[in-house]
Amino acid sequence: MKKTAAILFGGQSSEHEISCLSAITIIEHMDLELYEPILIGIRKDGRWLRVDSVDAVRDGSWRNGTVTAVISPDAEQHGVIFLENGSARVTRLDVVFPALHGLYGEDGTVQGLLTLAGIPYVGCGVLSSAVSMDKLYTKLIVDTLGVRQAAYVPLMRRELSEMERAIAKVERKLSYPVFVKPANAGSSKGVSKAGSRRELETALLEAAKHDRKILVEETIVGREIECAVFGDETDVQASALGEILAADEFYSYEAKYYNAESKTVIGPKLPDGVTEQIREAAKRIFRAVDGFGLSRVDFFFDTEKQEMVFNEINTLPGFTAISMYPTLWEAEGVSKKELIRRLLAMAETR
Repeated sequence: MKKTAAILFGGQSSEHEISCLSAITIIEHMDLELYEPILIGIRKDGRWLRVDSVDAVRDGSWRNGTVTAVISPDAEQHGVIFLENGSARVTRLDVVFPALHGLYGEDGTVQGLLTLAGIPYVGCGVLSSAVSMDKLYTKLIVDTLGVRQAAYVPLMRRELSEMERAIAKVERKLSYPVFVKPANAGSSKGVSKAGSRRELETALLEAAKHDRKILVEETIVGREIECAVFGDETDVQASALGEILAADEFYSYEAKYYNAESKTVIGPKLPDGVTEQIREAAKRIFRAVDGFGLSRVDFFFDTEKQEMVFNEINTLPGFTAISMYPTLWEAEGVSKKELIRRLLAMAETR
């Protein structure tokens, strides 16, 4: 008998569209002999809907659906309630793949709901999702590991009401140019490079649109290197490395998804020992945040100092046709279909 596997996608974050693309890839490569997929889309306004086909995800028509979907926190129901024309129907869920990126999907909120409901789910738990989504708290954890990362200055949105003081706080510790990031955002949404006071003010205001916590970091001149990890507390595996060759000055949201000039290189050539150093650091960081299932850990290779620098960890990385996470595992001989099967199976052991 097939197991029911719900795929959650869309969401209220700035990565809504990328989540839809990830869901398409997951649905297309799911083992339909083992699982019956149940599609649940979350609109930008927060409404949850039953979606009847992957074609509706492709063309966006799912957002006009009329059947409301409610994941019940009642562990006895263990599933989703579909509300249609005044009637309610409960469908039991064996496992959930939350193909959600960013706020209200990758930050521990959905994971908390599924934990309450007693439904197994793919990916990191509540704690690891929350601290990994928050770039500031990730840095505080990685500080304890002795892994080098960019120097940083944290700011709160409220501090921007006194912009001169906020800028002075940054300038006391960092030199221009700097990178400005929302603490909780993904796919480089709200990230800017600032080379002057005026640019810093603009960048801070842009980041504040995405989160109340802002991170200002030193600029690292180097190559962008990514590593995929898979595992649990007993065994963590790291993939081959991938290098980002961004079409823009840095790997912005537009460069990631809309600029065909951005390229990726699998197995980039690095100085002796650096590849393994990055792979080991990726596993250490994954364990430190109590990771489970999957994550993509991003680094820079500082070309001036010839050393690796940790950038961030993504606990629900993109799963689009061109996303680095599945691409890195394909380079290791693990197809998308096999990778999704392993992730679902690991979720069920929870």
